[in-house]
Amino acid sequence: MPPSTALSFDPLSEAFAQDPYPFYEQLRAEEGLTYFEDFNVWLAARFEDVSEIVLNGKMVRSMEHVATSEEIAAQKRAENWHDMPHHARFVQFSLLDSDGDIHDRLRKQVFKLFTPVMVNKLRDEIQTYVDGLVDRLSGRTEIDFIEDLAAHVPGHIIGRVLGVPDEDCPQLRIWSENIVQYFDIDRSDERKALAEKNTTEFYLYLSELKRQRQAAPQDDLISTMIEAERAGNMNEDEFISTAMLILMAGHGSTIDVLGSGMHALLKFPDQMSRLREDQSLMKTAVQEMFRYESPLPFFHRYAVEDMDVCGRKFERGTKFGVLYGSANRDPKQFPNADTFDVGRSPNWHIAFGRGAHFCLGNHLARLDMDIIFSTLLKRFSRIELASHDIAYKRGLSVRGPVSLPITWKTA
Repeated sequence: MPPSTALSFDPLSEAFAQDPYPFYEQLRAEEGLTYFEDFNVWLAARFEDVSEIVLNGKMVRSMEHVATSEEIAAQKRAENWHDMPHHARFVQFSLLDSDGDIHDRLRKQVFKLFTPVMVNKLRDEIQTYVDGLVDRLSGRTEIDFIEDLAAHVPGHIIGRVLGVPDEDCPQLRIWSENIVQYFDIDRSDERKALAEKNTTEFYLYLSELKRQRQAAPQDDLISTMIEAERAGNMNEDEFISTAMLILMAGHGSTIDVLGSGMHALLKFPDQMSRLREDQSLMKTAVQEMFRYESPLPFFHRYAVEDMDVCGRKFERGTKFGVLYGSANRDPKQFPNADTFDVGRSPNWHIAFGRGAHFCLGNHLARLDMDIIFSTLLKRFSRIELASHDIAYKRGLSVRGPVSLPITWKTA
């Protein structure tokens, strides 16, 4: 199928990392979808088009629905996804990258622990943890908000839900980041080896943790999943894959949006002042942080049959890239879309996805952020950037500052 528009850009460049939004604006101005040859993908940038694709029940995440095993193997070789035995077993297959009955069965085993009611039971525990962390940092006048604070909360909380000892959580973050980095477009042999090595170590760790819970069950998600496996609702590989996915999802994206959310408050000091004066706006402020800088700005879908998509016919097996980061800045959906507004309402952003793959951990991520920002605004009368030269992560699939040095003064 000849592309209607050829696209040339470098999502690994520093310029794109620092500000992808002018590019997204240009993309939204193009008629229809835009073909990106480097990824062999049709990009959807407008909110309307992204929503149409992710809500279409004939769009899937797994190639198994649209290609033979031989075709899948050939594509994996072409994209350097091959010869990664543990990565293939536990990362390339997951709840996130499954569809239909398999996805529904696996999601059902863990969904009940991520409902608003269950998540809200963690509020006091999260508050106590955040208070202790801030206590240890409050004597300093300058910190790196990412490394010193944000990076310590999501992983520890999701670790406690799953049943991981607190002292192991820092290592889980390292494994998670080294595995997830291979999902972006830089798939060098060096990055590939790193992803496979860390997947293997993560697998061995979770296998030992599972063995311990089998001997002495506790009130945690690992023990719940053991019962699900015994009941025949998941197999051993699905057990490890699901546990690994929950821990990885509980780290990176929430850390990223904590960093970009704080950066937004500091770039828009009038909005920080507004939030200080009226903390009833915290829930809408957190939603705005997800809209303004979507931490996972790119996902994909495959068409399971020939179909019309966004006003054009596409063949079965066509790959679509849905740009949540662009859709959430679409001025046709969000008035003054490039302005950060802590009171924005309505705010039907798409940072958590839509449809069957709507983010399982969205309630927990938003609660973490609510508690962290509420605590900081109460305890510190002044929070400012220590440097205005803030570098963002490179790549198409992630969005967040590498570090965020701030100064603060206790109230």
